Amino acid sequence: MTDYLPAAALRVAVIIGSTRVSRTGGAIGNWFVAEAGRRDDMEPATIDLVDFDFPARYPDLATQQMRRFTALIGQAEAFVVVTPEYNRSFPASLKQAIDYAYDEWQAKPVGFVSYGSGSDGVYAVEQLRTVFAELHTVVVRDSVRFNLLDDGFDGDGQPVAADRARQAAKTMLDQLDWWGRALREARAARPYVS
Repeated sequence: MTDYLPAAALRVAVIIGSTRVSRTGGAIGNWFVAEAGRRDDMEPATIDLVDFDFPARYPDLATQQMRRFTALIGQAEAFVVVTPEYNRSFPASLKQAIDYAYDEWQAKPVGFVSYGSGSDGVYAVEQLRTVFAELHTVVVRDSVRFNLLDDGFDGDGQPVAADRARQAAKTMLDQLDWWGRALREARAARPYVS
């Protein structure tokens, strides 16, 4: 039996999908990036959609902001999408951004951190699973979820149910790491065919 020797850290893009002014997604995304950053096997980076000035309509030619976003997606080896649940779905800002890339998503794993008020974002995640399947990604089974009315975040940006949140994050990140490394090796050995 050979020992497992980890390769280079997995490049994980944590995408914060809400662009609302008074959003909770920024605090949740920052917490999650800190959790992922505690691991030696991952190199997390935040992609906050509020930092992009995307066009109101899909243009004939990609804008500089669209190209910058797509390049960041292409550089990542795995993704975690931080999404609220709005009216039993995910925000339009997130769908707009997702649709700017296509090949860049392929043969890479995706995990989810979701939240809502009175819900934990499960409906948003279920819809995103379908979207990401169409983009030829591998969606990990477990996710991190917050019902902001029951177990939200304190004034320091930490989950009220910290132990449960950390365990959920660990489980999801373990799955993301496994798939990320397996798919990294597969992409290196053979081009993905869509």
